Amino acid sequence: MAKEKLSPQQWWHGLLTGEAPPLPIRNFRHVWRMLPDGPRCKFCNAPYHGIGAPLMRLMGKGPSRLSPQLCRQCYDYASAVIGGAEVEVTLLFADVRGSTPLAERLGPSAFSVLISRFFAAAGEILIRHDALIDKLVGDQVAGMFIPGFAGPDHKRRAIEAARDLLRATGHGGTGDPWIPVGVGVHTGVAFIGAVGDASRATDITVLGDPPNVAARLSSSAAAGEILVSRAAMPLELQSAAIEQRSLDLKGKSAAVEVFVLAP
Repeated sequence: MAKEKLSPQQWWHGLLTGEAPPLPIRNFRHVWRMLPDGPRCKFCNAPYHGIGAPLMRLMGKGPSRLSPQLCRQCYDYASAVIGGAEVEVTLLFADVRGSTPLAERLGPSAFSVLISRFFAAAGEILIRHDALIDKLVGDQVAGMFIPGFAGPDHKRRAIEAARDLLRATGHGGTGDPWIPVGVGVHTGVAFIGAVGDASRATDITVLGDPPNVAARLSSSAAAGEILVSRAAMPLELQSAAIEQRSLDLKGKSAAVEVFVLAP
């Protein structure tokens, strides 16, 4: 169905769930999928590397600066569909622990280099695990593991990404991490879509209680810790042998039960 025949909610629901993704020039998706080489756009399959990449870039299909899981053309296409849908999503938030004293000790320039290195490492890991990057801001990274992109096993993939991120920042080894990071992972039904004014500026983001909980969990995690809510922990991974905590998070009327994981 063409985009104009669908409501924004229908359009986004089909895309986010993967049930009937209303993709631009979708007839070419299978052709572009045959062109080497990954990574590639999650919407249209345009490759970012290999023999087809120069042609894709000429067509405006190089990776989007805001979310490299999507090419520039597809990101602009989706951003123009103001609205969204409520779907289950697993969210990963990662915070730098003690960033204020760290910035004071290093100075602005050295701290910016360190944060840029953290953003690069986190972005590469989120993309590799098929998450959409929601934001890279301040000292925090947020990724969305959406069924339509990350698949039905999005909870497990978010946990794997969290562990990879801690290992990539030096946690779990014999020495100190090169940057101290805490991670929160939570699953819930959230609004995902394009917000803003199409005539001015729009953004693709996630809204609702789940991102707030994931952000609070990441703020509560110590350096080298992953706090995974019970809602985000696959049943087959839940075990009495794993440390569990009950956290009173700001803004939540009831305590949140979490599993504490290490790299």
